[in-house]
Amino acid sequence: MSKFEFEAIGFVQSPFKEKFGIPRQPGLVAGAVGVLKLRDEDFIKQAIREIDGFSHLWLVFVFHEHGAKNWKPSIRPPRLGGAKKVGVLASRSPHRPNPIGLSAVKLLEVRADAPGGAELVIEGVDLLDGTPVLDIKPYIPYADSIPDAKAGWAEEPIIRTPVDFSDKAVLEVAKRMAAHPDLRRLIEEMLTLDPRPAFQKRRAPAGSPEAEGLTYGFKLFDYDVKWRIEAGRFVVIDVIDL
Repeated sequence: MSKFEFEAIGFVQSPFKEKFGIPRQPGLVAGAVGVLKLRDEDFIKQAIREIDGFSHLWLVFVFHEHGAKNWKPSIRPPRLGGAKKVGVLASRSPHRPNPIGLSAVKLLEVRADAPGGAELVIEGVDLLDGTPVLDIKPYIPYADSIPDAKAGWAEEPIIRTPVDFSDKAVLEVAKRMAAHPDLRRLIEEMLTLDPRPAFQKRRAPAGSPEAEGLTYGFKLFDYDVKWRIEAGRFVVIDVIDL
């Protein structure tokens, strides 16, 4: 078989510092804003001319920390609770024959003359901080949008869990508003999707006696967000500087 070599054209600066908690699809967390920092080279700057005319972009990227040395033909999608296997090519799992991903993001701003290389400010990211990007393609509605497309096993609507904030968490979020004005919204949008791995959700579904009082945390920006399950709801209990 043929082998190909690729070189990243840039790297994503994302609020997601670890895999736990990252949205499983682009656009699910609209408050997730990142920056695609492109290589500081003249031809890269020329290559993004007129890109500001597009509202959305496709990013072709590498799952650089997926941790899989050997891919398997079948996987258990979290969307199915990990209870059913599907073919890996019928999924968006990062554990693929080649660890390449594709995300559609909203383009907010182009900073062509940013120090150290041009920057694209993007919204709705589902990418780990430091993700290498191989290519950018404009999203074109008449070609890329297929309203009557079928979603196969992923057809069922996404379940969202109510999210509350303790008094302490409200105060801690308020302290960080200057640096991250949309921090509360971002935390809420992440948690409502239940970021826990499928095996945890299967063992302790939200609202079950097994889940009551369980405490978790995830890293967001430079913070450790602590939360627990109470009466079928996710309650943010603290936000701590790392």
